[in-house]
Amino acid sequence: MRRFFSKIIKPLLALAATGAVLASQQGCSKEQKAETPPAAAASETRKPGDGPRVITLTVTEKGYEPSPISLKKDEPVKLVVTRKTEETCATEIVMKDYGINTPLPLNTPVEIAFTPNKTGTLTYGCAMGQMISGAFMVE
Repeated sequence: MRRFFSKIIKPLLALAATGAVLASQQGCSKEQKAETPPAAAASETRKPGDGPRVITLTVTEKGYEPSPISLKKDEPVKLVVTRKTEETCATEIVMKDYGINTPLPLNTPVEIAFTPNKTGTLTYGCAMGQMISGAFMVE
């Protein structure tokens, strides 16, 4: 009986466990792909003349979140950036192309206004050569 269990039942249990893990991962992937980032959803409901688009960024142990974010060329933007960690070098936000170099005090929202004036990828990050960075995709 012990031999039967070792040769037949154990491999079947392992196969069933592997199938369950794969099925749960596929389910998560589908859900993640279906989600719309909050920043992207906000731009779809905006109307011209509503004022600057407000984007909330948070600095965590993972970096600037969310990233990337889609922007439109010549659409005014107001970033509201809150640093929630002391564990990274991201104590300020630097956007060289726009002359922005703004300190980010811990747990204090900081507003930064700018208007993207060219299309492409706009990278921003910490003052240490953007070792920690994020991106805007400007259309």
